[in-house]
Amino acid sequence: MEGAFIRQSFYLDPPKKNAPESEWNTWLKKDDKNITDSPVSPAQLGAIVDLIASDAISGKIAKEVFEITYTTGRDPAEIVETEGLKQVTDTGAIETAVDEIIAANPDQVAKAQQNPKLAGWFVGQVMKATGGKANPKAVNEIVSRKLAQQ
Repeated sequence: MEGAFIRQSFYLDPPKKNAPESEWNTWLKKDDKNITDSPVSPAQLGAIVDLIASDAISGKIAKEVFEITYTTGRDPAEIVETEGLKQVTDTGAIETAVDEIIAANPDQVAKAQQNPKLAGWFVGQVMKATGGKANPKAVNEIVSRKLAQQ
């Protein structure tokens, strides 16, 4: 009976409200453990999902936060703060990174103008330059806008 209650907690508590069930359910199956044996509580998982929903972290960073929570039991919000994992949402900083990468790669700009799918290369370079911390949606929007202006 206790196992059913724990399972129900994971499916009805915070995680379900802000993230696709398949995403967090996959995280919980780490090491082939049953969901009832997970060292991550529904509240901790809900906190990670809330951090994603509030744009404090990206999905990629969430996986890292989950790993740390899984192995240490630490609070997800505390992990984000102390480990410097907070997502960069400052569009000015992102624009600066985009401008620098565009200026340094005129050949790639020409190719991207011929084939807009190549804009992904610039997105990847910005994410690399920001240590994966830039908001991916903002990066995509800024890269598209800046390439259109070239």
